[in-house]
Amino acid sequence: MSQDMYAGFFGLSKRPFTLVPDPEFLFWSPQHRRAFAVLEFGVMSRAPITLITGAVGAGKTTLLHSLLSRITSELRVGLISNAQGDRGELLQWAMNSLGMELRDGESYVQMFNRLQEQLVADYAAGRRVVLIFDEAQNLSKRGLEELRMFTNINSNQDELVQLILVGQPELRDLIRSPDMRQLAQRVAANFHLEALDQESTVECIAHRLKLAGGTGGEIAPEAAALVFEATEGVPRLINQLCDLAMLYAWSDNQTVVTKQVVQRVLDDGVFFGGGVREGETI
Repeated sequence: MSQDMYAGFFGLSKRPFTLVPDPEFLFWSPQHRRAFAVLEFGVMSRAPITLITGAVGAGKTTLLHSLLSRITSELRVGLISNAQGDRGELLQWAMNSLGMELRDGESYVQMFNRLQEQLVADYAAGRRVVLIFDEAQNLSKRGLEELRMFTNINSNQDELVQLILVGQPELRDLIRSPDMRQLAQRVAANFHLEALDQESTVECIAHRLKLAGGTGGEIAPEAAALVFEATEGVPRLINQLCDLAMLYAWSDNQTVVTKQVVQRVLDDGVFFGGGVREGETI
């Protein structure tokens, strides 16, 4: 079976609602535009730390991929996904993301000095280093404190390394805790992504359909409204439910996804995100 499955049946060039982050399909809602502007501002203004938070599936990682696609040669970027650990381990993650060799038996001080030397060398070559930590809510307080120590490498008005921390809402709460005050003071730019409202959800669905070669009407407006109700506007869940609804319509030989089709998906329980409410874990 083709990986595009139902796409040809609807006259589409590809499936529009896959769950893999794809900057090409990013729907620029007003808040996504603001979040991206904050990301760019953080990089261009040389902010020591930029913080982006949002619920699971809100589109944070897709925003990061969009940012990475626009990085110029004056920046050297290290992307660290799902990093965990305390003192020393995060330093190794950072070094590895920059392509630095990890040596057996090397002490923490030796590794830190080598990282500092690399940052100075990049600066001398006209490059700034940006370390991006995705899913940073998995870091412990000790891990976050180590990241703060990275910013101590910066001296005077010269920023040798910038950090971008991206994670779920609990990351923001953690950084706001009283014992994280020194870290919070380094956060020069931050944005929290909320879920989409109903209007943006309907626009997002039509947007992805058009990018896949459709008209945007392959999912009826009343069906899109039910998708919003069931997903509460979380982009990843919107994609999941729409993908299943188009699969159902294809199997029933229906060229338009109606509200009834979406309801059948929900009734059958194949939409795993169904019934999720704010504060629950997806």
